[in-house]
Amino acid sequence: MKKILKQRWVRYGVSIVAAIVILIGFFWPMSAYIESPGSADDLKSFVTIPGHADKQKGKFMITSVQLAQARPFTYALAKLSPYSSIESEASITGGQSNDTYMQMQNFYMQSAIDEAKAVAVKAAHKKVTKKYLGIYVMQIQSNSQFKGKLKVGDTITKVNGHHFESAYGFQKYIRNQKVGTTLRVQYQRHGKFKVVAAPLIKLSSGQPGIGIILTDNVKVTTSPKVKVDPGQIGGPSGGLMFSLQIYSQLTGKNIRHGRKIAGTGTINPDGSVGEIGGIDKKIVAAKKAGATIFFAPYVKPTKAILQLEEGHVTNYQLAKRTAKKVAPNMKVVPVTSFKQALHYLETHQ
Repeated sequence: MKKILKQRWVRYGVSIVAAIVILIGFFWPMSAYIESPGSADDLKSFVTIPGHADKQKGKFMITSVQLAQARPFTYALAKLSPYSSIESEASITGGQSNDTYMQMQNFYMQSAIDEAKAVAVKAAHKKVTKKYLGIYVMQIQSNSQFKGKLKVGDTITKVNGHHFESAYGFQKYIRNQKVGTTLRVQYQRHGKFKVVAAPLIKLSSGQPGIGIILTDNVKVTTSPKVKVDPGQIGGPSGGLMFSLQIYSQLTGKNIRHGRKIAGTGTINPDGSVGEIGGIDKKIVAAKKAGATIFFAPYVKPTKAILQLEEGHVTNYQLAKRTAKKVAPNMKVVPVTSFKQALHYLETHQ
């Protein structure tokens, strides 16, 4: 009887330990994140233009990277996966809280959508107007004298009573001041205008500055109205693909010719395409979705450029290398601008 009881207790003990191990392995949050291939989503469901439904065959697809906080089990799996990477929390969030990080990603996405609208609507010869609202505060440096006064999400509209039509204008004015000079900043928060003053600091570049990471806050109005709902996807990397979808839908031109076309890249006001992160993972996502063409941002791989690139390879080089391994039948097309991507589609049917 004692032997049977002892065996039962041993089994209970083993079961409890196993349960604890499973709980820790699957649910214990680590101070790291795992980036892995996400999805390639059909942009037809993202873009709505009254009177301009997308009835053409094929798809323009926005590719994404899946980001999740690491657990011991997923951490171990990521170590074994060639297309998953383990990133520090600081490299992902920049030291910001999760809520602030998500707010930043949502604004990056909205900014990308606005620029994509402007580029595509202009190319379609429709009416578009842009109103520059000011500098959107993305992050505040720890040594900034404005820390605790400005917040992520504020839009700086004036400095010392001056409004400029670009971030460059604001930056140029501030650079002409002296370190320690008090700067009066007018900003908008939740629809209300406020004013705060603090001295300028010396930036790492040696120049005077507020001590913030910024981007432009621009309001874009188009006719006809273009509505874009990105869902849960954040960040600026969908700009190029949004612009192609909007252009195709507005003009009604059959530029896909039934093909599944994926890609990535930021879109700038002049239509140029910028590099992004995680392009190898986006190639994998595009392959799983059946894409036959993938647009990749291109920069000339000079020695100086390669020194600055992550892994010392450009977006296009990494995309080509990845596609050769996982999607040899997918054509990776290098592009530097919206016009170049559009020209490729129009001339390669």
